[in-house]
Amino acid sequence: MEEFQKEKIISRCGSFYRGLVSILILFLIVITVSTILDIQSKWTETENVITVSDTGLVYAKPDLGLFTATVVTEAKTVTEAMSTNTEKMNAVIAAIKDQGVEEKDLKTISFNIYPRYEWHDKSAYYPTGERVLVGYEVRQSLQVKIRDLAKIGSVIQAATDSGANQVSDLKLTIDNQDILKAQAREEAITKAKTKAKKLAEQLGVKLVGISSFSESGEVPHFVGNEITKSLSGAGEGPTIETGENKIEVTVHITYKIK
Repeated sequence: MEEFQKEKIISRCGSFYRGLVSILILFLIVITVSTILDIQSKWTETENVITVSDTGLVYAKPDLGLFTATVVTEAKTVTEAMSTNTEKMNAVIAAIKDQGVEEKDLKTISFNIYPRYEWHDKSAYYPTGERVLVGYEVRQSLQVKIRDLAKIGSVIQAATDSGANQVSDLKLTIDNQDILKAQAREEAITKAKTKAKKLAEQLGVKLVGISSFSESGEVPHFVGNEITKSLSGAGEGPTIETGENKIEVTVHITYKIK
């Protein structure tokens, strides 16, 4: 009797474990099938799009010039260096204003004081030497905006004649670029739409909507980067050719298709 009960208990336990294993197997099958369907759905969604890109270009003459005028002064003391540098920079600012540049278009972008050292040998036989403070350098830079491009050369000449011993970062740009960028963007979108319609016809599919849109642009604006030679006493100012600037916008449009 006891043996029979034991066998019955063992049989029930076996049935329970077999049932549990079956449930686990079924659960794994359901998860696997669901995962496969989800992957197929995502794959199908990814495949049902096309992406086109195109570029719009607009050319325009620059209407704004920028350059940096720098005064560098060396002296034995900070006070002397600052005093001389300030006097020269004030003269530069006055000369630039005399050319018709407004105060709002003048901006100090850097002002620095540096100690100047020289290396002195103590002995010709034992040249260990020492570093000796011999003075100070003051360097002040002024950014200048010129709205009348015909005056670029004369403004640069006036700056150097009045004390600026470095002129750099000459740039010719467009003051209001948003309007031109909008024109370039519109051209790029029109070209991209035409390309998408033609591509859809060739593939035998239909465009049903836009999935994503992005753009990138480039507005090159500089014609040179440095003029360091002093023009003081050189007569007429340098001739600056303005040329044209290219405003470029590239768009990327992704369409849903069916």
